[in-house]
Amino acid sequence: MTTSGRTRLLTDEQWARLASCLPHSTGKAGRPFADHRRIIEGIIYRYRTGIPWRDLPREAFGPWQTVWKRHRRWAADGTWDTVLAQLTAQADSANGIDWTVSVDPTINRAHQHATNTARPGPARPEKDTGAATRRSKSEAPATGGEPAGHAIGRSRGGLTTKIHRAVDGHGRPLAVVVTPGQVHDAQVLPFLLGDIRVPRLGPGRPRTAPDALLADKAYSSKQVREDLADRGIRTVIPERADQQANRKRKGRSGGRPRTLDTETYKRRNVVERSFSLLKQ
Repeated sequence: MTTSGRTRLLTDEQWARLASCLPHSTGKAGRPFADHRRIIEGIIYRYRTGIPWRDLPREAFGPWQTVWKRHRRWAADGTWDTVLAQLTAQADSANGIDWTVSVDPTINRAHQHATNTARPGPARPEKDTGAATRRSKSEAPATGGEPAGHAIGRSRGGLTTKIHRAVDGHGRPLAVVVTPGQVHDAQVLPFLLGDIRVPRLGPGRPRTAPDALLADKAYSSKQVREDLADRGIRTVIPERADQQANRKRKGRSGGRPRTLDTETYKRRNVVERSFSLLKQ
């Protein structure tokens, strides 16, 4: 049966591009997957509306168990990572990726069901490999009994998780790293940049370095600037007031003032808009 306009979420052009990236067999004696498009649209519909899996309209998407199982399976076996990597490679081959990259984190309060979490131990960044679906990793518990992969920390806002994101100039996601909420932004930047990896459709090594990096004053440290310069990445980061004062206090030995491309810096809001889109 056909679905209604409200539940039909992908255009034919979008689906044709996505279908080529999906596995065709379950792996069990070559059995084919049934109706990928209906399942994918069920997953999109569920995340768009925020409803429980059990409330998916059966007449539009079939049994909710089928939709949930396929989503969970592809999250576990890396299918979603592969899909995003292929779509990103297609976009890059058509010059669709703007390599003026913006980075920033956002804070998320832990769910009320996590309020009984043991007091988190020392925080450290946990690099999450892969480019698409980001999952909590099965790791040894951190100090205090909470697994490090849960990325729950105690900050001024209580139990929080911080999501660090790198997006291209159009807001497309290139890398995500999840940490406890109290971890400093600049501490995670090497992990975030290390996770940028856009493969080529033809021969050649994946692209891993942007042309320029746009970030706010939280990333304005000497170490960050030196690391970016070593990688050949143009720095578009404003200098903090205390750093300016310290440089001026040293006189000639303080070095030259930091330059800032103010026109390019105006484009940093794409990462803020990408977070807003996801949260809505």
